[in-house]
Amino acid sequence: MQEINITSGRMNPGVDPLLHAWGWEIPLYLFLGGVVAGILFFSAIYYLRGKSEEYKAAVKIAPLFVPPLLALGLLALFLDLSHKLYFWRLYTTIRWESPMSWGAWTLMIIFPLSTAWAATFIKELYPKWDWKYEILDKLDDRLKKYRAHMAWGLIFLAVILGMYTGILLSAFNARPFWNTSILGPLFLTSGLSTGTAVVLLLSKSHEERTRFSKLDMALIGIELFLIVHLFMGFLASTEVHIHAANMFLGGPYTAVFWSFVVGMGLLLPLIAEILELKGYKIPVQIPAILVLVGGLLLRFIVVDAGQSSRWLYKFMEQMYY
Repeated sequence: MQEINITSGRMNPGVDPLLHAWGWEIPLYLFLGGVVAGILFFSAIYYLRGKSEEYKAAVKIAPLFVPPLLALGLLALFLDLSHKLYFWRLYTTIRWESPMSWGAWTLMIIFPLSTAWAATFIKELYPKWDWKYEILDKLDDRLKKYRAHMAWGLIFLAVILGMYTGILLSAFNARPFWNTSILGPLFLTSGLSTGTAVVLLLSKSHEERTRFSKLDMALIGIELFLIVHLFMGFLASTEVHIHAANMFLGGPYTAVFWSFVVGMGLLLPLIAEILELKGYKIPVQIPAILVLVGGLLLRFIVVDAGQSSRWLYKFMEQMYY
């Protein structure tokens, strides 16, 4: 018996399906989109609940960082484009079945809306603020009357933005590690968690920090649940999905994922926040920074691993003599 392995030419290095087309720009964009979604979601929620003064950092201060964070994310996305002068074509049509179309239109709406939302709090935070032009001052007064409407819109858009960052990847059927419906909820939950981390870094209120520490603990628990079920789903699926899971279960991404994303970015902040609530003096900045770093690493690893996962172009032929 002679065994012959016939391997597709597409398995050559640098050739699809091992082609890594996405660099640092996409995971950075996905991370910033998640952070923005988390900030806007909690800002709008607690405004509608009448907690603007109790949770000042969440409702009023954190949204001021949204426009520059969004601008930085869009810049990273723009740098990744191969044909930069034609980005406007995304806005010549709406394709309901396309996650990228959903993302483009959501970003186009949420950017000016979040900017207007943040602007309505500037005078409250800085009483001596002068808009210089009377028309801007009148516009600010007018926008304040529609805060509740903007809040409801931001909640809806923030959920779409946070979910879209994961769905964008899961729509790529050719990449087994991305091809799972759990990425959308996982990235949304991670984005909400990083949003709470930003609030923890900005807040000076003990009550607000306690509230958002508890929220972050719950979100971390949900993230861990989703990660476990992500791999359970892969291991119960096809051979290519089992191969994708094995990249994290003994493969090249095992150490970095379980040590830095799960260990440092989820379990350590969870333990620190539990100890802090029990009365131990742990600087709130420590778990907050760990959550942010873990969220960023999650995007980088998922984007890279997805491009490394592939359908197996390998066939076995047995010849008997």
